Amino acid sequence: MTWMGAALLCLAGLATSAPAHAASDVDCRMQFQLTGWSAFYKRAEGTGTIRCYNGQTMHVHIRAEGGGLTFGKTEVDDGEGRFTGVYDIHEVLGHYASAEAHAGAQVSADSQILTKGNVSLALSGKGRGWNIGIAFGAFIIEP
Repeated sequence: MTWMGAALLCLAGLATSAPAHAASDVDCRMQFQLTGWSAFYKRAEGTGTIRCYNGQTMHVHIRAEGGGLTFGKTEVDDGEGRFTGVYDIHEVLGHYASAEAHAGAQVSADSQILTKGNVSLALSGKGRGWNIGIAFGAFIIEP
C-alpha cells in the first residue's frame, strides 16, 4: 500500500465516524426569569442561560407573545426548561408554538410543553402574580 492509499483510508475513516458523533442527542437545560402582563394581548420578557452536557453554554433573551382571552401580571423567578431533539446548542434558538390555559393568584407554579420542528421544550417554573385566561402564541429564544 502506498502512502496515498493509507491517507485515503484515514480520510475515509474520519468521514464515517463524524456522522455517528453528530447524530447523538445533546441534553440541554435552561434556567430563566420572565416578567409579563396580559390584557387580551400577552407579552413577557426575560433572560436565561442554556447549558448543554457537551459543554456548550449560551446566554439568551426570552420573549413570550400571543393573544386570547387573557388578563393578568406574572413574574417567574426560578424557571427551568429542558430541551429534547437537540444536536447543537444553536438549535434551541427560534420560535416555539404555545397554547395555554392559566389561572393563578399570589404564588403559583406552571408547566408547559412547546415545540419547534423536531426540538421540544418542557418549561416549568414558580412565580407570583395573578392571571386568568386562554392564550395562543409564541415563546421566542434569541441570543
